[in-house]
Amino acid sequence: MNEKSTEELLHELRSSTKIEKFIDNNKIEMLYDSYNVYLNSLLIHKNITKADVVKGSHLNRAYVYQIFLGIKMPSRDKVIALSFGLRLTFDETQSFLKKSGYRELYPRDERDSVVIYSHERKLDIRKANELLYDLSLNLIE
Repeated sequence: MNEKSTEELLHELRSSTKIEKFIDNNKIEMLYDSYNVYLNSLLIHKNITKADVVKGSHLNRAYVYQIFLGIKMPSRDKVIALSFGLRLTFDETQSFLKKSGYRELYPRDERDSVVIYSHERKLDIRKANELLYDLSLNLIE
């Protein structure tokens, strides 16, 4: 799920014969009025449940559900935890952070490097936190 450029979307739109098909094929690329609508679209795109996200992110269930309802806005660290729960790739995580209003993962940042490494190797959050712990870096919480 690499984010398409605006130019790519425009080209696809111009060559599309059915607007419904274009929108259906590009749901994840659309701008959303609210963060929770975007998150719920990720659930559909990834074919996972909120319970899967809770389990994979190691975040409090009630807190995650409040995020999905639009009651709470997660911190950058919580967005990173959610990226593990949502089973996002590195590129998807970068896009997720950007759409959340946070800076993307930066390989010159030691802690971010561990997160990037973990995403690239499809490690779960528990293993990522073990690596962070071994390097005396702050855990993803």
